[in-house]
This record gives sequence, C-alpha cells and structure tokens, in this order.
Amino acid sequence: MPHSKSWVYFSDRLARYLFISSAVLVSLIILCIIWFVGMQGLSTFRDASVIGFFTSSKWSPDTGQFGALTFIVGSIGTTLIAILIGGPLGLAGAVFLAEIAPPWVRSVMRPATDLFAGIPSVVYGYVGLTVIVGLVRRYTDSSSGYGVLAAGIVLAIMILPTVISLSEDALRSLPATYKEASLALGATRWQTIRRVLVPAASPGILTALILAMARAIGETMAVQMVIGNSPRFPGSLVSPTSTLTSNIVMEMGNTPYGSTWNNALFMMSFILLIIALIMIILVRTAVRKGAAR
Repeated sequence: MPHSKSWVYFSDRLARYLFISSAVLVSLIILCIIWFVGMQGLSTFRDASVIGFFTSSKWSPDTGQFGALTFIVGSIGTTLIAILIGGPLGLAGAVFLAEIAPPWVRSVMRPATDLFAGIPSVVYGYVGLTVIVGLVRRYTDSSSGYGVLAAGIVLAIMILPTVISLSEDALRSLPATYKEASLALGATRWQTIRRVLVPAASPGILTALILAMARAIGETMAVQMVIGNSPRFPGSLVSPTSTLTSNIVMEMGNTPYGSTWNNALFMMSFILLIIALIMIILVRTAVRKGAAR
C-alpha cells in the first residue's frame, strides 16, 4: 500500500512537470516565431522608409518602392465586407437554430454547419471564381469581376460556420430563467430574442465575430483566386487589387532571402501576426466580460 501511494505521488508530479514543460515549450516556440518574423520584417526599414511602407501604395520592388498600403487596405476591405455580410446572416442562423428551429431541423443543420466549416478554402475559391466573379461582372460595371467585393462575399460565406456555431453555443448556454422571465412579463418571442437573449449572449457573439474576422483577414487561397492579385490601390469595390496574404503567397518564392523585397514580405507577415495577437486579446477580453456578468 505505501508503495502504491508513492507511485501515485510520483506519477502526479511527473505529469505536472510534463505539462509545465509542454506549456513552456509551446510558449518558447511562439516567442521564437514572433521574434524571427519581427526581426526579418523590421530589417526592411534599413533600406526603406517606415512612413513610406505604411502610407504609400506604390509597390515596385524592382525600382526600390515598397509601399504596402494597397495590401493593407485590401485586407481590411475584404474583412469588413465579409463581416458586414456574414455577421448578420450568421447571427440570424444561430438564433434560428437556438430558438426557432424544431429539434429535428437542428439535428440536421448543426452537423451540416460543422461540415461546412471543413470544406477546403480552395473549393470556396473555385466556387467564387466560377460563380461570384461572374455575377459581379454581370451586375456591375467591372470588366473582370475580380476585386474586393468578390473576395468579401467569398469570405462572408467562409466565416458563416464560425459565426453560427459559436453564436448558437452562446445563446444556448444562457439560463432558461432569462427566457421564462421575459415571457412571463408579457414579452413576445421576438421581443425576448431581441431584447433579452441576444444582449445577454453578446460576449459570446462578439467572440464569434472576432474569430470570424481573424479567419477572414488571414485567408489566402480563396482570396487569391478572386481578388485579381494586382498591386494597385482599389479605386472601387470591383477593381482588381491584392491583400497581404495573397501578395505574400504570390511573391515569397521569387525573392532572395535577406533582400529588402523578402524582408518587406516578412513585414507583411508580421503585421498579420500582430493583428492575430490583437484579435486574441479582444477575444479574451470579451470572454472575461462575459464571465463577470
């Protein structure tokens, strides 16, 4: 018996040290990635202007012009369009599944939504290339159909599973007393949903929207297929342009390591990394506020 207790004590301490070591290792790997990408990216400003990099739209590495404003605006524009379209649609789908749909409908639609999230991005890109780009070309004055609008619509479709799943979980996790008390006071179902349930679940819904934005701004393949991949500042929603991710993919393989051109692409990656870290902080803040309620 004493031998058994000592073995349990040893295994518990071993497991504790193993978990601590794993956490430290993961933290070191993340810090090394941030340090490496950051150092490579900041090396850009040995030969290029910091102000010019962030405020100029002239991207011509052959002539020493490294203005990333076009790609930053393209990334922000596609993300905003995606969240403006996909956010309300996703929230409406979550409300339907959580409060309106009968159990048999939810049992079919929820697995379908999860399966929807597993579709490769290249499939979304191909559908956007053959359907959405054609529709944009037909119903706008665009000669090609490529641009921020097409990319934003594709991203809106891609983020729907994230918004629907997380928002539905936030709504279904609310205490049943919220709904019962509202109905007992004479509120209708729609008044209860709009004025009680959705505001109460707002931290979880906000988390869903932030994570959806993080996926949208970091998406590469689908955006690359429909945005046009032109290093020109977007004069309209239907003019070909490029984003941070699509430009990195298009040009990284053609640049010599350590050159200013290569370092500028690393700087774009560092910008995306900083944006991802900001998104994580916002998610943790939203979760903390939700737990404090």
